[in-house]
Amino acid sequence: MEDNKVVLITGGTRGIGKSIAEKFAKEGYNLVLNYVSDNTQVKELEDYFKNFGIEVLIVKADVSKYEECENMVKQAIDKFSKIDVLVNNAGITKDGLIAMMKEDSFNKVIDVNLKGTFNVTRNVVPYMIKKKSGNIVNISSVVGIAGNAGQTNYSASKAGIIGFTKSLAKELSARSIRVNAVAPGFIDTDMTNVLSDKVKESIYSQIPLKRMGNADEVANVVYFLSNEESSYVTGQVINVDGGMVM
Repeated sequence: MEDNKVVLITGGTRGIGKSIAEKFAKEGYNLVLNYVSDNTQVKELEDYFKNFGIEVLIVKADVSKYEECENMVKQAIDKFSKIDVLVNNAGITKDGLIAMMKEDSFNKVIDVNLKGTFNVTRNVVPYMIKKKSGNIVNISSVVGIAGNAGQTNYSASKAGIIGFTKSLAKELSARSIRVNAVAPGFIDTDMTNVLSDKVKESIYSQIPLKRMGNADEVANVVYFLSNEESSYVTGQVINVDGGMVM
């Protein structure tokens, strides 16, 4: 297990992040998973992932706080001595029309989604540069490409991640570090389960494949971008949206 590759996944204990973690665990990667909300199931999660025959480190850290990210990455390096793959997945929404949006709602989404991506990446990259290899996959959103009414804060954060991804790919390519982004569309998660059938039908009408995606379909693309099967791909944004944004 010491020779296994290591992936750090922010927001990796539930939803899309957990599915990404499961995909990497099945492929034999040791996991570093981040969470921020109180999670009484951390021990159960750790035991679950260890059933794949891997090592697991689960760290509570607020990605919007630089020092907590610094400490999280230090714990990962102390345990595994390397990070081969970084998946910046942690994100929040605080939706609202601009005329009624509170400043705090805008700031918090930017701080977690965009600045959080910087905070974690800034602390991981020096270790990747040192060993002249690594893969970074940032989770954006089709909303960062096409926009969505009532989500100016979320759209801005996810569009920022795309710009961050492309610039970082140019910056790190000479060090054999690839950087890509995945932009999910409507994915079947706890967040979408609460939608009414009427709302879901309206969503399906916008999607050529006429269904929501599932978290495993996102995880498969993230994994593809993290290994040698995509060795000539960097600076790209891959939509996983059933054709909603073309």
